[in-house]
Amino acid sequence: MTTLTIRLPEALKADLDEISREENKAVSDVVRESLRRYIAIEKFRSVRKKILPFAEAQGLLTDEDVFKALS
Repeated sequence: MTTLTIRLPEALKADLDEISREENKAVSDVVRESLRRYIAIEKFRSVRKKILPFAEAQGLLTDEDVFKALS
């Protein structure tokens, strides 16, 4: 594992500490989980952006269109 040092505004650090206490988790665990989620969302958005033109060409414009095509 590696170490990362970041600077946070006071208010954000206070919110992070509060969540850490409420969830009874270490601050590092809360931050790691938050980064995992953020990265997963960004990867999904990137893939979605790349395949959107192909989906639109097939008439898949909404989530409902995709659901119907898969059902």
